[in-house]
Amino acid sequence: MKGREETTDKHQMSAAAPPPVRFGQAVVGPPGSGKTTYCSGMLEFLRGLGRRVAVINLDPANDALPFTPDVDLSELITVTDVMRDLHLGPNGGLLYCMEYLEKNMDWLLKRLHSLPDRYLLFDFPGQVELYTHNAAVPKILSRLEKENLRLTAVNLVDSHYCTDPGKFVSVLLTSLSTMLHLQLPHINVLSKMDLAEQYGKLHFGLDFYTEVMDLGRLTELMDDDPFTRRYRRLTAALTGLVQDYGLVSFTPLNVLDKQTMLRVARQVDKANGCAFGSGEERSVQSLLACAVGAEFQDDAVGATAERYLQAEGGDHVEMM
Repeated sequence: MKGREETTDKHQMSAAAPPPVRFGQAVVGPPGSGKTTYCSGMLEFLRGLGRRVAVINLDPANDALPFTPDVDLSELITVTDVMRDLHLGPNGGLLYCMEYLEKNMDWLLKRLHSLPDRYLLFDFPGQVELYTHNAAVPKILSRLEKENLRLTAVNLVDSHYCTDPGKFVSVLLTSLSTMLHLQLPHINVLSKMDLAEQYGKLHFGLDFYTEVMDLGRLTELMDDDPFTRRYRRLTAALTGLVQDYGLVSFTPLNVLDKQTMLRVARQVDKANGCAFGSGEERSVQSLLACAVGAEFQDDAVGATAERYLQAEGGDHVEMM
């Protein structure tokens, strides 16, 4: 009887043991910011380092994926079906889909359990309200966290917003709201850096936009006429709010440039605790064909600025 009791106790302890620690990224951001392209590029990059990676598509409206997802929310629910059956619009249909997923997390967890020892990339939808005030995505992320999944939220922002002071302030506020709402380790990324000046020259150096310092200078760029004077005061108040929190900064990225991909991957790993191992360091050296060491943020921004923003005549430097 004693042996049977010991066996039962061991079985109960085993059943109560927490799931193994796993790591991954929750890729969020406004529509058109390049989330799916980022997931595709990061998938290829991390596999080049030797990681076993799985991509989970949680956008029920994305039916033009450049990769085959390991888990696809469209198998559970689609925006098209919701709009047809419940007579909702696109935004309402998407919100319903995410709330439906939050109520049916067992479906997702079952599929994630069939992908052991994988680094996970979650491609989320682009509706901003999901990351500013709707509760579905935070609840989904909280449930994943209870499964011992350590995620970093990667918030992508299209870099061309930097060319317009008003739009950049809006991006700052949205990014800050997303950070506070999701409550995850978080990095903000300026995507599509190779297209940063497609809509006009940047008014300041790249470090101004990545470090988010001295934002009062943005008000100097506002038109000084009666119609926009009040808007200037509002901009000054909003930029002061962002600086008071001191949380928002950005990392520049071009998915075609392995150096910038490496910087983002390192920041993500630092945020969620998944550090590069010695084997991956050797893969990095092979992948970039050079020795890669520790890099300060100033060096990263300086290299990116030189690559994208100092080409004479407005021509961009050719990518790797």
